[in-house]
Amino acid sequence: MPAQVVHILPVTTIVRKRLLPVDGQIIVKENQKVSASDSIAEAITGRKHVIIDVASQLKLSPKKAEPFIKVKRGQKVAKGDIVAESGGLLAQEITTPASGRVVVLGGGKIVLETGGSQVELKAGLSGTVTAIIPNRGVIIRAVGSLIQGVWGNNRVDTGVMISLLDKPEDTLEASRMDVSLRGAILLAGHVAEASVIKAAGDLPVRGLILSSISPNAINAAAQANFPVLVLEGFGKRPLSPTLFKLLTTNVKREVSILADMDRQSGQRPELVISLPLSQEPPEPRDDEAFAPGQTVRICWLTRPAQTGTLTQLRPGISTLPNGVSAPAADVRLENGEQILVPLNNLEVLG
Repeated sequence: MPAQVVHILPVTTIVRKRLLPVDGQIIVKENQKVSASDSIAEAITGRKHVIIDVASQLKLSPKKAEPFIKVKRGQKVAKGDIVAESGGLLAQEITTPASGRVVVLGGGKIVLETGGSQVELKAGLSGTVTAIIPNRGVIIRAVGSLIQGVWGNNRVDTGVMISLLDKPEDTLEASRMDVSLRGAILLAGHVAEASVIKAAGDLPVRGLILSSISPNAINAAAQANFPVLVLEGFGKRPLSPTLFKLLTTNVKREVSILADMDRQSGQRPELVISLPLSQEPPEPRDDEAFAPGQTVRICWLTRPAQTGTLTQLRPGISTLPNGVSAPAADVRLENGEQILVPLNNLEVLG
């Protein structure tokens, strides 16, 4: 049975595709080294097109209307600018309904491109550009720690990680945040209230890495203008010992939160910790089958996740203690206890 793989790796090679939402301009080159905060591409989004029918408004044929058009292709115009004007005693002026740029002229008509906002794509992680995807983005190769979470708010940023986490089961309170944390990425525990997310935004911070979040704070996290990464799940869930050790030993390093997630493609939100290594470690595997010896995380619906080692795959269908029949495996927990777990509840960590 294929296993769901979650990467929690102290050292690995990370290859990520970074894409614009629409076609744009790539501003880096292949083999160029980039920092996480570097701009790598830019584009204009949200543009609209307005057609000004000069011939119709002047009550002329398209051919006869052409000489009265006073703008050129590519020209920028402001709202209310005169773009066409008829001659004679009863001259008629035609003005623009909005600011924009003339993109098409012909047939007695003007097509005006209006609106639009500049989108800047950041590298998101420090590494080397290994390929250019024409007009859309790049592929970046990096080395560091890789930690994937369960939920993110689809934002990206980078900064120095500062810890407010003393114990894996800590809850983050708004009172713990002060101006000394401004511009940092905060490693914290559980967030119970939306007011904590607001307090982080008021500083502002550059990101939050959380063990878990309460359902009543999810909307605030989703709307935050900084990335929020949840590692363990919803409701109060402590950070696993493995994650607690890995994260707290890398405090004050530069980290990147890529909180993008896509359920259809299986893309998980993740944290990348930049590490200065001279040699590239292997890339992680995204596809694995369950096998003895794997480190696994047991995802329970009503209690915190547990980590252990898969010791044996049971053949066929097993009957679980709750009476449910399903494919299952024996797992030895970190405390030495051996339990039977349905395969659907297991994620391979690696």
